[in-house]
Amino acid sequence: MSRQSRWTRVTQCENIPLREGRAVIVDGKELAVFNLGDRFLAVENRCPHRGGPLSDGIVSGRQVVCPLHAWRVCLEDGSVVKPAEQKACVASYRTRVESGIVCVQLPAQQHGVGGVTEPEIADPTPLAARSACMPKPVPGQDLELEPAAG
Repeated sequence: MSRQSRWTRVTQCENIPLREGRAVIVDGKELAVFNLGDRFLAVENRCPHRGGPLSDGIVSGRQVVCPLHAWRVCLEDGSVVKPAEQKACVASYRTRVESGIVCVQLPAQQHGVGGVTEPEIADPTPLAARSACMPKPVPGQDLELEPAAG
């Protein structure tokens, strides 16, 4: 059985006020976790425009407005919603709540805060499949990624 991903505890629910985000560090990577009331969503804490901290942005529906230049990022898949012509995005992460603790699903190579992680969860859908950043794979064909524009 291959290790596709694992769940990592990041914070208690009450640490993230309703309709706000908080930055958390998981194995050296900064994530933004948002409390939408009915669920928590997590994305990479760096706006693709100029690196603004998304956790400090204003939550509007299922989007966050970057505090630096007002770019809108979808919290469900990490895609940039405004400006609409931008094809940039940030990584998004699955979340769940267990016993009042927000957990984030991470790829197998990342480890939890302080080395505390949940047991592996087998999931037929790879974690990256949720991200708007990834091209949709064609069955039987290897993905070729284009180099980033400088």
